[in-house]
This record gives sequence, structure tokens and C-alpha cells, in this order.
Amino acid sequence: MKTATLLRTGAVWLAATLPLMASANMNLALDKGCLNCHGTPPRGQAPTMAQLAQHFASAQGNEAEIARRSAHLREHHLFGGVPAHERLSADEAERFVRWLVDGGR
Repeated sequence: MKTATLLRTGAVWLAATLPLMASANMNLALDKGCLNCHGTPPRGQAPTMAQLAQHFASAQGNEAEIARRSAHLREHHLFGGVPAHERLSADEAERFVRWLVDGGR
């Protein structure tokens, strides 16, 4: 009985928390200016967030690939240098990549 109650409580907490986490990552994308280039419509040849999420979905469950993409996002030479990418902390880059891997919603 106690285990079932804990499981229900955990499920309710998770259901309530996931939308807030996704919203927090979208707010971070807004704050960092990501949607300036990756919005709809995108700027120039930049992919939209939805296109990025489709591309990043292949990293689902692959921690090494998530870490690689997170580090790559912050590299100076990426696309000739993107100041918004370079200003991301390692933690922020990882949060973005995980958010995109999970569908960017």
C-alpha cells in the first residue's frame, strides 16, 4: 500500500514538473536569443527549433552523443562563430541539447 502511494505521488510530481522544465528551457532559449535565428521563420539558413529537435532526436539515450553535441554547440568556430552559442555555459548547452533530444517541447 505504501509503495503504491509513493508511486502515485511520484507520478503526479513528474507530470506536474515536466511541463515546467520544458517551459524553463524555452524561456532560456528566449533569454539567450536562440529564437532570433532558430525561430519561425528562421534567419537565413538556420534550422528552426523543430528541425533541430528532429535532428537531435537520434541522440536519445546516448549520453556520449549528448555530451559531444553540448560541447560542439559552444565551440568558437561553429558556423564562423556564433556569439550566442559561445556565451552558453556548459550547463546551459547541455540543458538545450537534452531539451532538443526530448523533442524541444
